[in-house]
Amino acid sequence: MKEFFADLHVHIGSSMSGKPVKITASRALTLSSVLAAASEEKGMDIIGIIDAHVPEVLEEADHLLETGACIELDGGGIRFQNTTLILGSELEIYDETCSGPIHVLVYFPHLKTMKEFSVWISQYMKNNTLSSQRIYAPGKVLQLKVKELGGLFIPAHIFTPFKSLYGRGVKKSLTEVFDPSLIDAVELGLSADTEMASAISELDVYPFVTNSDAHSTGKIAREYQKLRLMEPSYKELVLALKNENGRTILANYGLNPLLGKYHHTVCEGCGAAVTYEVKVCPRCHSRKVVKGVSDRLKDLADSPVNINTRPPYIHQVPLQFLPGVGPKTLVKLKDHFGTEMDILHRVSKDELARAVPAKIAELIANARSGRLAIFGGGGGVYGKVDRT
Repeated sequence: MKEFFADLHVHIGSSMSGKPVKITASRALTLSSVLAAASEEKGMDIIGIIDAHVPEVLEEADHLLETGACIELDGGGIRFQNTTLILGSELEIYDETCSGPIHVLVYFPHLKTMKEFSVWISQYMKNNTLSSQRIYAPGKVLQLKVKELGGLFIPAHIFTPFKSLYGRGVKKSLTEVFDPSLIDAVELGLSADTEMASAISELDVYPFVTNSDAHSTGKIAREYQKLRLMEPSYKELVLALKNENGRTILANYGLNPLLGKYHHTVCEGCGAAVTYEVKVCPRCHSRKVVKGVSDRLKDLADSPVNINTRPPYIHQVPLQFLPGVGPKTLVKLKDHFGTEMDILHRVSKDELARAVPAKIAELIANARSGRLAIFGGGGGVYGKVDRT
């Protein structure tokens, strides 16, 4: 058994021909550029691309296999250099059972299976060339199809105020929309961690996954998990989510929830932080108050928090969030030590200090152990690391 790092939620910005895929993502994010960045810069062993249903993305995957740049694994997944690609799709559900739209992630073992799924969902979508599109079919129908094809079904960023399971999707319970027996895991999102999510009893039976939801190369691996597997493949990932045969999630690495864009309740009009019950901003009188994840959980919590049976959730600040760690410093660090996973997990503070100023080495050491002071985010604005 070995340890592997996995980020299962990365977007594609454009197809090989230059057509947009995820409208809000960087156009530099093609399938090929994501794989190169994940392997050579980030040091990720497993990467989940969640726009793989798009026909031109599938064509690029075919091209990479035909040219020998990638190989398809018997256990599922596509191997590129040191990274295994897991083919996935992010979809939006909003049927008569939902209070608001819900984003979900689905994954499949082989390119052939993803192609079958792409054809199937095209009859329920207005535009299958774009990411995160609404599927005009009930959530349970989607779940059944995913399982028929041997796939994984994971509700995405479940607490985000917009387009998520608990943000606005359901009033109280996931059973309002989904068959709970057909859910393989839940994705926490950037504004919540294991302790926060453990206050909801119906989540006790599901593993928690932490992923970047990256819309640019730099955001890849801002959240990820460490897995114990025999090899980095789809089949082994499934076993880890089931916690079977020694395969397991060893740790979740994620932002301190204060750094997330939706942790605190904030007035969208003027940016003021407001209290839990406020419906109208006392400063600007706007009614556009975005309830933060921390407050939404007060509505949903129904259980004493118990994280003793969960993998540790390690609050880790990505290198790009650190004051003074700009592009030049990052390049210098990678030239000396390799990938970002090497810098965050394998290089000592003393070694760092031989390549960059001692103050930055100290900052990185504190960032990877959760010892930095944070100003909380909300209303779509990220939190910040205290510069003092």
